[in-house]
Amino acid sequence: MFLNEPHDRVVEWKGALAQQAYLWQQGKWVVGQLPAAEGQLVLLAEQLDKHALMTSLQVLDDAGVQAELYRVATVAGRELASLRLSAWSPELKAALQQVADSWDMACVPALPQGDGPGLVLMDMDSTAIQIECIDEIAALAGVGEEVAAVTRAAMEGALPFSESLRRRVAALSGADAGIIDEVIGRMPLMPGLTELVAGLKAMGWKVAIASGGFVPFARHLQQQLGLDAVFANTLEMADGKLTGKVLGDIVDAEAKARILEELAQQHGIPLSQTVAIGDGANDLKMLARAGLGVALHAKPLVQEQAPVCLNRLSLEGVLGLLQAR
Repeated sequence: MFLNEPHDRVVEWKGALAQQAYLWQQGKWVVGQLPAAEGQLVLLAEQLDKHALMTSLQVLDDAGVQAELYRVATVAGRELASLRLSAWSPELKAALQQVADSWDMACVPALPQGDGPGLVLMDMDSTAIQIECIDEIAALAGVGEEVAAVTRAAMEGALPFSESLRRRVAALSGADAGIIDEVIGRMPLMPGLTELVAGLKAMGWKVAIASGGFVPFARHLQQQLGLDAVFANTLEMADGKLTGKVLGDIVDAEAKARILEELAQQHGIPLSQTVAIGDGANDLKMLARAGLGVALHAKPLVQEQAPVCLNRLSLEGVLGLLQAR
């Protein structure tokens, strides 16, 4: 059978899988389907080869889990394979994650349905964009090292986010407000962001940002990408200077989770059809509350707790997960 031939790129099996599904059973492929699925495994890579699939299947064999390979595809220039699983457990997910040496994977009880209405809510700094805006402002204001150290502590979970934000903003007191426009002018998007947003819009999904960063940067992204909503913190300014204070309630971990729920309710979208994306400790509650929580190139604490981690691909991998069913 062609599936047993070595070194094939998995995407080359697309034609055969369009006609029938294949079941991995007792160390070999047979034509067939699982009578019921308790989990789903998705493997993703720039080029997904048979080694990734067979290595993962060995883990499933060791756990006594059957798998049905039912879809391979290329999404946003990346290759994926989708398998239905006869069982799912956190231990199985951890074992599969350990062997994923050159590919990304998601092992979850279920995935959102890409062909139904949905919502993606993402963090901004180091998720939608490649920088931490407050660190860039601080560098231009001459307090870069001081502020960056506090940012790292907050993202790693060593310091409460609201406290860390107030400390960092206080260090900016007296800085010229024009620095904000300077940072916006050179703000680099995260790879895959434009592909993700375009793909979600084509699917009819809502796309929003909930950021512990600041309103000017989030609104710039909203205008640039046509996002449905943005939520971020407001820096107080007076006489063209930053005062070192934040106005209103801070968008912290609890706020992000609440925003996810409120947006889903506003648009009539079940939580099972929501995706949250982030990288820092202040994103964990949002990731846990969503139907699918995705950590992107995340801090160690987030890697340990997030339902799905993307470490090799970027935001285009999220689009792959939503089109994997």
